[in-house]
Amino acid sequence: MEDQPAIKDYLMLHFTVLIWGFTAILGLLISIGSLELVFLRTLLASAILGMIFIYKKTSIRVQKGELIKILVTGFIISLHWILFFWAARISTASVCLAGMATTSLWTALLEPIANKKKIKPFELFLGMMVIGGLYVIFSFELDYWLGLVMAIASAFLSAVFTVINGKFTKRHSPYVLTFYEMLGACVFAALLLPIYGFFFASEGLQLMPTAMDWLWLLILSGICTVYAFSVSVELMRRVTAFAVNLTINLEPVYGIILAVLIFGEKEQMTGGFYLGTLIILISVLIYPVYNYWNKRKVLKKNPLGV
Repeated sequence: MEDQPAIKDYLMLHFTVLIWGFTAILGLLISIGSLELVFLRTLLASAILGMIFIYKKTSIRVQKGELIKILVTGFIISLHWILFFWAARISTASVCLAGMATTSLWTALLEPIANKKKIKPFELFLGMMVIGGLYVIFSFELDYWLGLVMAIASAFLSAVFTVINGKFTKRHSPYVLTFYEMLGACVFAALLLPIYGFFFASEGLQLMPTAMDWLWLLILSGICTVYAFSVSVELMRRVTAFAVNLTINLEPVYGIILAVLIFGEKEQMTGGFYLGTLIILISVLIYPVYNYWNKRKVLKKNPLGV
């Protein structure tokens, strides 16, 4: 009975996704640059996890070959977050989250390639729906095209490291994996800092956040990264993968609603933007539903799975 999900589990799952939806908003509230933000976020997140490991006396030993691969995956995560926050800065949180809504479908296309399987026609159809939604957004929101492109690129990178992590989690603890990936992300951001400072930051790097910036950074690192991740892992022990994936797909919806409530008129977009976003979200929500019913159909035909 202990493994059965309760109503509070589903409420906690939605709360976790709501926290993730708040990430783009925090990126706008923090005054320092996107690269500096990612550097400090990953530094704080890895430090928090490191302190937890020391307190619990957890072994974090990983073979050298695997460690290098995990750290490089952290590089991908770092670039994903840099593009994510940058997209929100040059457009709006809503535009950024609309682009990020394509993550699930990028994953659906990349996963078969990584596992050497054929891409399903239905997944291609959903991909065309996403392209249609993006076309509608581009038609009405030309001023924000660069932010949307950067958000889509960020979503693609998110799908890449999700597919990679799908293999890593079979061999490593999710917490140890996250620690080294945050460390790798921090190193990557640190390597970019002097290049960014020389070519792009005319006023110099912003590595001295204000008191409010530190507050938002601690929330971003501690709550949106370490806490939300650990809660999601705990919930996966009781809540089905279908319920988890379906709820995570609501992240852009929660994020856009929060952005409109917090920033008001700045986040008010045209009707075309919301129509295009709706098309993308419908395609994203259809995918896990289709997978769920498809698996049920297969089980009915072959209950023993032979």
